[in-house]
Amino acid sequence: MAALVGDVAYWLAEHPDIVGFRWSPSGLWFSTWAFLLGFLATYVSLCLAADALLRRRKPLPLGPLPPAHALLMAAVSATIFAGTLLSAVAEIRDTRWSWRGRSRTTPLRWLLCFPPGTRSSGRVFFWSYAYYLSRYLHAARGAFAVVRRRRGAAARVFAHAASVAMAFLWLEFSQSFQVLAILASTLAHAVAFGFRFWVDSAGLPAARAARSGSAPVALGCQLGLLGCNLVCHAGVVWMHFGGAMAGGCSGIGAWVVNTLLNAALLWVFLHCYGTRGVCDDDGGAAAAAAALKKKKKKKEM
Repeated sequence: MAALVGDVAYWLAEHPDIVGFRWSPSGLWFSTWAFLLGFLATYVSLCLAADALLRRRKPLPLGPLPPAHALLMAAVSATIFAGTLLSAVAEIRDTRWSWRGRSRTTPLRWLLCFPPGTRSSGRVFFWSYAYYLSRYLHAARGAFAVVRRRRGAAARVFAHAASVAMAFLWLEFSQSFQVLAILASTLAHAVAFGFRFWVDSAGLPAARAARSGSAPVALGCQLGLLGCNLVCHAGVVWMHFGGAMAGGCSGIGAWVVNTLLNAALLWVFLHCYGTRGVCDDDGGAAAAAAALKKKKKKKEM
């Protein structure tokens, strides 16, 4: 068992390619501003055009594609979570000696506020890059929502586009608090997508899920993620503007943009749940509620 744990730690945190990672516009996939802006413009335009064309048509069946995508996202998210956690522990272990003269820096302060001049290199930024790449895979959920004619599909498309942009800014400007944000996001996605695959592929009826209380899994994950983001943002404000970190935090300009994007994501969340009671890319909760409501009507009849 100890040998297995050691092998996992090596491949996720100590491999030379991980330790020696460096973010650069050349030599890495999808690492330029031109590609990012081109993708966002193409993705949003195509999804909105498809939404307009399919507005009065029946939902298109996607077969096993959504469950397969959910399983892939759950596996990728779990891997990034484990890699980020092990890498953060290793970075703290290896750099703790250099914190003595930096305003009493502690591991928690480092997680919230990178020192000024931090470069996007090393273990945690390798997994930040992996998280950034996974945002493109996650963006497929917006397309699924459009094709399957889910309510609020356009809002979800913009939410996924904002998520890609935020992950890029984290790397480009070595933004503070990204380690905690990645840990919270990947944990929530691993749970939510694992449940999504269980419901869609393992034969768990939607109505039964609603009755057993499992339907709010996606809602609980999103609420937890939003709460974590709010706490992290408050921590960055205290560290940078409250003088807790000498010289402030790295990437504070990108943090301001990130805050605005998070506010937009919060609006999407409130719009979906506040007006429709669902914000799941696949409409899983809506399907569960509809099935349960239909069954109640049959009983009344």
